[in-house]
Amino acid sequence: MACRISELVLECRDPEALARFWCEVLDFVVLDREGDDCIEIGPREGFGGPQPTIIFSRSDEPQPGKSRLHIDVNATDRDQNAELERLLKLGARPADIGQTGEEQWHVLADPEGNEFCLLKARLNPL
Repeated sequence: MACRISELVLECRDPEALARFWCEVLDFVVLDREGDDCIEIGPREGFGGPQPTIIFSRSDEPQPGKSRLHIDVNATDRDQNAELERLLKLGARPADIGQTGEEQWHVLADPEGNEFCLLKARLNPL
């Protein structure tokens, strides 16, 4: 028997703002919350399905450096350019990590500066 990723935990300054942003990006809903310090979001079906949930946990500690983990997303119902436009309207912003301009993905940052990539392939919705 193997493990699978069930939750991703992201420490952040404003769990509420990031939960709203990522709910819009991923079409997730708030599944649980512990006051203002911890919010779990996930698919409408809830915890335990094929997609992991994301927990935003309040931390006022500054990020010590570049994160070694980032999220990649793929559009499910539109092409990459249309999805890029939607993500930018939601509050994502372009991030420069030394790309050449030849990549087939876009590097973005969420409202707190956490980098993520919008890939080119379109996936089927679950």
